[in-house]
Amino acid sequence: MAAPEFTILLLAAGITLFAGVVKGAVGFAMPMILISGLASIMPAQEALVALILPTLLTNVVQALRQGARAACVSVRDYWRMIATLVVFVLLTAQAVPMIPQALLLGALGLPIVAFALSQLLGHQFRFHAARRGLAEVLTGMVGGIYGGLSGVWGPPTIALLVSLRAEKRESVRVQGVVYTIGSVALLVGHASSGVITSGRLSLSGLLVAPALAGLWLGFAIQDRLDAQRFRRWTLVVLAITGLNLIRRALT
Repeated sequence: MAAPEFTILLLAAGITLFAGVVKGAVGFAMPMILISGLASIMPAQEALVALILPTLLTNVVQALRQGARAACVSVRDYWRMIATLVVFVLLTAQAVPMIPQALLLGALGLPIVAFALSQLLGHQFRFHAARRGLAEVLTGMVGGIYGGLSGVWGPPTIALLVSLRAEKRESVRVQGVVYTIGSVALLVGHASSGVITSGRLSLSGLLVAPALAGLWLGFAIQDRLDAQRFRRWTLVVLAITGLNLIRRALT
Protein backbone atom coordinates (compact mmCIF):
# COMPACT_ATOMS: atom_id res chain seq x y z
CA MET A 1 0.00 0.00 0.00
CA ALA A 2 1.42 3.39 -1.00
CA ALA A 3 2.17 5.94 1.73
CA PRO A 4 -0.64 8.36 0.76
CA GLU A 5 -3.15 5.48 0.67
CA PHE A 6 -1.98 4.26 4.09
CA THR A 7 -2.30 7.78 5.51
CA ILE A 8 -5.85 8.06 4.17
CA LEU A 9 -6.69 4.66 5.67
CA LEU A 10 -5.37 5.75 9.08
CA LEU A 11 -7.35 8.99 8.91
CA ALA A 12 -10.48 7.08 7.86
CA ALA A 13 -10.02 4.62 10.74
CA GLY A 14 -9.64 7.50 13.20
CA ILE A 15 -12.80 9.21 11.91
CA THR A 16 -14.68 5.90 12.12
CA LEU A 17 -13.46 5.23 15.67
CA PHE A 18 -14.68 8.67 16.75
CA ALA A 19 -18.02 8.14 14.98
CA GLY A 20 -18.43 4.82 16.79
CA VAL A 21 -17.75 6.44 20.17
CA VAL A 22 -20.37 9.11 19.48
CA LYS A 23 -22.93 6.52 18.39
CA GLY A 24 -22.31 4.40 21.48
CA ALA A 25 -22.58 7.41 23.78
CA VAL A 26 -25.57 9.26 22.29
CA GLY A 27 -27.20 6.71 19.94
CA PHE A 28 -26.92 8.56 16.62
CA ALA A 29 -24.81 10.81 14.35
CA MET A 30 -22.47 8.09 13.05
CA PRO A 31 -23.39 8.41 9.35
CA MET A 32 -23.25 12.22 9.53
CA ILE A 33 -19.78 12.13 11.06
CA LEU A 34 -18.61 9.49 8.59
CA ILE A 35 -19.91 11.12 5.41
CA SER A 36 -18.70 14.57 6.40
CA GLY A 37 -15.33 13.34 7.67
CA LEU A 38 -14.58 10.74 4.99
CA ALA A 39 -15.74 12.98 2.14
CA SER A 40 -13.15 15.50 3.31
CA ILE A 41 -10.31 13.08 2.52
CA MET A 42 -11.70 11.04 -0.41
CA PRO A 43 -14.25 11.36 -3.25
CA ALA A 44 -17.85 11.61 -2.07
CA GLN A 45 -18.99 8.40 -3.78
CA GLU A 46 -16.12 6.46 -2.20
CA ALA A 47 -17.00 7.92 1.21
CA LEU A 48 -20.64 6.91 0.75
CA VAL A 49 -19.69 3.28 0.11
CA ALA A 50 -17.09 3.26 2.89
CA LEU A 51 -19.67 4.07 5.57
CA ILE A 52 -22.12 1.29 4.61
CA LEU A 53 -20.66 -1.75 6.44
CA PRO A 54 -19.56 0.06 9.64
CA THR A 55 -22.97 1.72 9.86
CA LEU A 56 -24.83 -1.53 9.16
CA LEU A 57 -23.03 -3.63 11.77
CA THR A 58 -23.07 -1.01 14.54
CA ASN A 59 -26.78 -0.50 13.90
CA VAL A 60 -27.39 -4.25 14.26
CA VAL A 61 -25.68 -4.17 17.67
CA GLN A 62 -27.74 -1.13 18.72
CA ALA A 63 -31.01 -2.65 17.45
CA LEU A 64 -30.49 -5.96 19.28
CA ARG A 65 -29.10 -4.59 22.55
CA GLN A 66 -32.49 -5.16 24.23
CA GLY A 67 -33.10 -8.45 22.45
CA ALA A 68 -34.57 -9.64 19.16
CA ARG A 69 -38.14 -9.58 20.45
CA ALA A 70 -37.96 -5.88 21.33
CA ALA A 71 -36.47 -5.16 17.90
CA CYS A 72 -39.34 -7.01 16.20
CA VAL A 73 -41.84 -4.94 18.21
CA SER A 74 -40.17 -1.78 16.89
CA VAL A 75 -40.47 -3.04 13.31
CA ARG A 76 -44.18 -3.70 13.88
CA ASP A 77 -44.80 -0.34 15.51
CA TYR A 78 -42.94 1.73 12.88
CA TRP A 79 -43.52 -0.34 9.74
CA ARG A 80 -44.93 2.60 7.71
CA MET A 81 -41.80 4.69 8.21
CA ILE A 82 -39.50 1.73 7.57
CA ALA A 83 -41.27 0.63 4.38
CA THR A 84 -41.35 4.17 2.96
CA LEU A 85 -37.70 4.77 3.83
CA VAL A 86 -36.61 1.56 2.09
CA VAL A 87 -38.49 2.45 -1.10
CA PHE A 88 -37.01 5.96 -1.29
CA VAL A 89 -33.48 4.80 -0.44
CA LEU A 90 -33.64 2.28 -3.30
CA LEU A 91 -34.95 4.92 -5.72
CA THR A 92 -32.65 7.78 -4.70
CA ALA A 93 -29.50 5.64 -4.66
CA GLN A 94 -29.78 5.19 -8.42
CA ALA A 95 -29.29 8.93 -8.92
CA VAL A 96 -25.92 9.17 -7.13
CA PRO A 97 -23.70 8.33 -10.17
CA MET A 98 -25.46 11.03 -12.20
CA ILE A 99 -24.98 13.84 -9.64
CA PRO A 100 -21.89 16.09 -10.13
CA GLN A 101 -19.35 15.91 -7.30
CA ALA A 102 -19.85 19.56 -6.30
CA LEU A 103 -23.63 19.20 -6.15
CA LEU A 104 -23.37 15.99 -4.13
CA LEU A 105 -20.98 17.60 -1.63
CA GLY A 106 -23.34 20.55 -1.22
CA ALA A 107 -26.36 18.27 -0.83
CA LEU A 108 -24.51 16.40 1.91
CA GLY A 109 -23.12 19.44 3.71
CA LEU A 110 -26.21 21.65 3.87
CA PRO A 111 -28.53 19.35 5.88
CA ILE A 112 -25.69 18.37 8.23
CA VAL A 113 -24.92 22.02 9.00
CA ALA A 114 -28.63 22.85 9.32
CA PHE A 115 -29.19 19.98 11.75
CA ALA A 116 -26.11 20.74 13.87
CA LEU A 117 -26.73 24.49 14.11
CA SER A 118 -30.42 24.09 14.89
CA GLN A 119 -29.58 21.70 17.72
CA LEU A 120 -26.85 24.00 19.07
CA LEU A 121 -29.33 26.89 19.06
CA GLY A 122 -31.83 24.82 21.01
CA HIS A 123 -34.29 24.13 18.19
CA GLN A 124 -35.59 20.60 17.71
CA PHE A 125 -36.98 19.41 14.38
CA ARG A 126 -40.50 18.12 14.98
CA PHE A 127 -43.31 16.70 12.91
CA HIS A 128 -46.94 17.29 13.79
CA ALA A 129 -47.68 13.73 14.82
CA ALA A 130 -51.42 13.95 15.53
CA ARG A 131 -51.85 11.70 12.48
CA ARG A 132 -49.12 9.19 13.17
CA GLY A 133 -49.45 7.24 9.94
CA LEU A 134 -48.93 10.34 7.77
CA ALA A 135 -46.06 11.50 10.00
CA GLU A 136 -44.32 8.13 9.59
CA VAL A 137 -44.70 8.19 5.80
CA LEU A 138 -43.33 11.74 5.56
CA THR A 139 -40.43 10.78 7.81
CA GLY A 140 -39.67 7.78 5.62
CA MET A 141 -39.77 9.91 2.45
CA VAL A 142 -37.41 12.61 3.75
CA GLY A 143 -35.09 10.08 5.38
CA GLY A 144 -35.09 7.86 2.30
CA ILE A 145 -34.24 10.67 -0.10
CA TYR A 146 -31.27 11.86 1.94
CA GLY A 147 -30.38 8.32 2.97
CA GLY A 148 -30.03 7.23 -0.64
CA LEU A 149 -27.78 10.19 -1.39
CA SER A 150 -25.66 10.19 1.74
CA GLY A 151 -26.49 7.32 4.11
CA VAL A 152 -27.85 9.92 6.56
CA TRP A 153 -31.46 9.47 7.72
CA GLY A 154 -31.09 10.31 11.41
CA PRO A 155 -32.55 13.85 11.72
CA PRO A 156 -36.08 13.08 10.42
CA THR A 157 -36.19 9.83 12.39
CA ILE A 158 -35.18 11.62 15.58
CA ALA A 159 -37.72 14.36 14.85
CA LEU A 160 -40.54 11.82 14.63
CA LEU A 161 -39.50 10.04 17.83
CA VAL A 162 -39.34 13.37 19.68
CA SER A 163 -42.78 14.30 18.34
CA LEU A 164 -44.19 10.97 19.53
CA ARG A 165 -42.48 11.41 22.93
CA ALA A 166 -40.79 8.03 22.64
CA GLU A 167 -39.13 6.83 25.85
CA LYS A 168 -35.30 6.97 25.77
CA ARG A 169 -34.64 3.22 25.53
CA GLU A 170 -37.35 2.83 22.92
CA SER A 171 -35.98 5.77 20.95
CA VAL A 172 -32.45 4.32 20.84
CA ARG A 173 -33.78 0.87 19.90
CA VAL A 174 -36.06 2.20 17.14
CA GLN A 175 -33.21 4.23 15.72
CA GLY A 176 -31.05 1.09 15.62
CA VAL A 177 -33.79 -0.89 13.87
CA VAL A 178 -34.59 1.83 11.32
CA TYR A 179 -30.93 2.52 10.56
CA THR A 180 -30.16 -1.21 10.22
CA ILE A 181 -32.90 -1.78 7.66
CA GLY A 182 -32.00 1.47 5.91
CA SER A 183 -28.35 0.38 5.70
CA VAL A 184 -29.36 -2.91 4.06
CA ALA A 185 -31.49 -0.96 1.56
CA LEU A 186 -28.56 1.38 0.89
CA LEU A 187 -26.28 -1.58 0.22
CA VAL A 188 -28.82 -3.13 -2.17
CA GLY A 189 -29.51 0.19 -3.86
CA HIS A 190 -25.88 0.96 -4.55
CA ALA A 191 -25.18 -2.60 -5.64
CA SER A 192 -27.33 -1.81 -8.67
CA SER A 193 -26.36 1.86 -9.05
CA GLY A 194 -22.75 1.08 -9.93
CA VAL A 195 -21.31 3.12 -7.05
CA ILE A 196 -20.09 0.03 -5.17
CA THR A 197 -16.80 -1.42 -6.38
CA SER A 198 -14.66 -4.15 -4.84
CA GLY A 199 -12.04 -1.61 -3.73
CA ARG A 200 -14.58 0.68 -2.08
CA LEU A 201 -16.32 -2.22 -0.37
CA SER A 202 -12.95 -3.51 0.88
CA LEU A 203 -12.31 -0.13 2.48
CA SER A 204 -15.74 -0.30 4.10
CA GLY A 205 -14.85 -3.72 5.50
CA LEU A 206 -11.59 -2.42 6.95
CA LEU A 207 -13.50 0.28 8.82
CA VAL A 208 -15.77 -2.20 10.63
CA ALA A 209 -13.24 -2.94 13.39
CA PRO A 210 -12.66 0.70 14.45
CA ALA A 211 -16.42 1.31 14.23
CA LEU A 212 -17.23 -1.56 16.61
CA ALA A 213 -14.35 -0.65 18.93
CA GLY A 214 -15.63 2.92 19.10
CA LEU A 215 -19.19 1.73 19.68
CA TRP A 216 -18.28 -0.39 22.67
CA LEU A 217 -16.09 2.40 24.04
CA GLY A 218 -19.08 4.73 23.68
CA PHE A 219 -21.29 2.25 25.53
CA ALA A 220 -18.69 2.04 28.34
CA ILE A 221 -18.43 5.79 28.84
CA GLN A 222 -22.12 6.58 28.26
CA ASP A 223 -22.93 6.87 31.97
CA ARG A 224 -19.64 8.49 32.98
CA LEU A 225 -19.73 11.60 30.80
CA ASP A 226 -21.80 14.74 30.89
CA ALA A 227 -24.07 13.66 28.05
CA GLN A 228 -25.18 17.20 27.21
CA ARG A 229 -21.64 18.53 26.94
CA PHE A 230 -20.51 15.54 24.86
CA ARG A 231 -23.50 15.94 22.53
CA ARG A 232 -22.82 19.68 22.17
CA TRP A 233 -19.22 19.14 21.10
CA THR A 234 -20.33 16.42 18.71
CA LEU A 235 -22.69 18.93 17.08
CA VAL A 236 -19.86 21.46 16.83
CA VAL A 237 -17.72 18.88 15.03
CA LEU A 238 -20.63 18.09 12.70
CA ALA A 239 -21.15 21.77 11.89
CA ILE A 240 -17.45 22.26 11.09
CA THR A 241 -17.21 19.17 8.88
CA GLY A 242 -20.48 20.04 7.12
CA LEU A 243 -19.16 23.54 6.40
CA ASN A 244 -16.01 21.96 4.99
CA LEU A 245 -18.13 19.91 2.58
CA ILE A 246 -19.90 23.08 1.44
CA ARG A 247 -16.51 24.79 1.01
CA ARG A 248 -15.32 21.94 -1.19
CA ALA A 249 -18.53 22.14 -3.24
CA LEU A 250 -17.91 25.84 -3.92
CA THR A 251 -14.22 25.53 -4.86
